[in-house]
Amino acid sequence: MSEDSSTSKPVFKRIVLKLSGEALNGAHSGEVIDPTVLEKTCREVKRVYELGVQIGLVVGGGNIFRGLSGADNRGVNRTTGDTMGMLATVINALALMDCLEKMGVPVRVQSAIPMEKVAEPFIQRRAVRHLEKNRVVIFAAGTGNPYFSTDTTAALRASEIEADVIMKATKVDGVYDKDPVKYPDAVKYNELTFREALKKRLKIMDSTAFALCLDNKMPIYVFDMNTEGNIFRAVCGEKIGTLVNDKSEAELIS
Repeated sequence: MSEDSSTSKPVFKRIVLKLSGEALNGAHSGEVIDPTVLEKTCREVKRVYELGVQIGLVVGGGNIFRGLSGADNRGVNRTTGDTMGMLATVINALALMDCLEKMGVPVRVQSAIPMEKVAEPFIQRRAVRHLEKNRVVIFAAGTGNPYFSTDTTAALRASEIEADVIMKATKVDGVYDKDPVKYPDAVKYNELTFREALKKRLKIMDSTAFALCLDNKMPIYVFDMNTEGNIFRAVCGEKIGTLVNDKSEAELIS
């Protein structure tokens, strides 16, 4: 499929794109938010935006602070650590907003934790209205509650705004039957149903997030974000990752 945005057509109208906080890390620079990586990520988002796709974006905060590891390794109370992690996602959200707006993409940040001087509160109807007005909406501060991951945030917000799919950008090019880094003979799945994923005990999202997707019939598309143009390709229906759904891919993108 051509990557020319003038000829390529999206198969999804409204998506929630889930990025890890670590995706903004500078592997070589050592920076928490690497400007080069940030700009590259925002260019990828802009390409999808220019297709007319409505984009909700959820970003983690693991490049700054991860609540669970803070509780395990730093002696931080788990509730406090998770709150610190949620605030870290706000920092990442503001960085993405600033970069995207400099590229001419209108953005609104909505926070699950009230902080009116830096972000709007999350209001479902307002979020949908922003999307309908062709603004990218970044959902920050997780769900506003400890003990829930940003995977759960993505599943919750996708269900609330009635997205067509969760696009989960990862470091691997899909879902495998075992860790492809450790096992060269690992087999990649192009498509799975939710029940197959449960039966095979595949770790696609944490259990709470996966249960939300299963209950709300929210498809999950897992793909590698490190390859340039992959977000664009995934939105245009190229088979570059793994689709998890209770429907066949043909039914989903028809």
